[in-house]
Amino acid sequence: MNDATLLGLKPRAFEIFNALVTAYLGSGQPIGSKTLAQRLRHDLSPASIRSNMSDLEQAGLLYAPHTSAGRVPTETGLRMFVDGLMEYSPDLVTEDRMSIDGECAVRNISVDELLEKTSRTLSGLSRCASLVLSPASNAELQHFEFVPLGENRALAVLVRMDGKVENRLIDLPPGVPQSALVRASNYMNARLSGRDLTAATGLIRTEIAAQRAELDEVSQRLVEAGVGLWAGDGAADEAVLVMRGQANLLDDIQAGEELDTIRQLFDELEARENALRLLDATTEGDGVKIFIGAENKLFVNTGCSLVIAPYHDSKQNVIGAIGVLGPRHMNYARIIPMVDYTSRAIAAVLS
Repeated sequence: MNDATLLGLKPRAFEIFNALVTAYLGSGQPIGSKTLAQRLRHDLSPASIRSNMSDLEQAGLLYAPHTSAGRVPTETGLRMFVDGLMEYSPDLVTEDRMSIDGECAVRNISVDELLEKTSRTLSGLSRCASLVLSPASNAELQHFEFVPLGENRALAVLVRMDGKVENRLIDLPPGVPQSALVRASNYMNARLSGRDLTAATGLIRTEIAAQRAELDEVSQRLVEAGVGLWAGDGAADEAVLVMRGQANLLDDIQAGEELDTIRQLFDELEARENALRLLDATTEGDGVKIFIGAENKLFVNTGCSLVIAPYHDSKQNVIGAIGVLGPRHMNYARIIPMVDYTSRAIAAVLS
């Protein structure tokens, strides 16, 4: 039994509802009875359509903005429409699939680069804003190395088990031999590998404090400097959010008051505690999640919706989420499969 049956809607009223929402999603404007009469191509007069629209309004699925005689879906109505889309799983447009596959087919790419490329692709294809959510990585460490970059500089390279690679520059004291870089790298590798960052750096600091490191003075200073590069990065209760294409969303907003609301939304999304809550909500269960308006307090009175899906590592652990933030009238039929496919493509690369 679908939502329309539960609400006691007649088939004709449900048909009119679907036609109205489809037209609204295409234009973002209120839809009147004359427009629906042209789209439905039935022997329905505008008066008959208006009667059905009145029933839909009483059912809480439509409302009339005070500035227009047309109707737009309520959040409840839009939710019912979107849930219907989810039931029959709309197909991904071939051109969209090819674009996403092209970004994920690049070899020897870091996780950060992969997420950067796919998020930009999502923004470009959807003409909305894209976002990537990920917890501050607490994955076990795999490898560490000091790579010399010439006189008095080196690159510290940290590789995590989830594939994430982090590079940080370090200034070296004059005259540091490459052999000291090798000794420091070997020492750190022996203690970092298979541990998370918090445990590994704690072990190294304990050994150095107890003078059990068995390192020469130069190598020990390098180790201390290497540990210091990631000081404070071991917290697992933070989340990182990266957005792309915000201008696409701002271009869709015209009123000055609405612009201010969207800018405030961007600021709130970038707050770590809000990003973490959104990540938690996204990773409850599996598959695509859609937040419409007041369903998530971040989007109350913003006129925005979020389509987002988690992505997994090779062990099927959720390690982040990617999605599209757009106006309430975004093209859900196209964007839902786009986000779903992108999350699966990322997971395939990470696996």
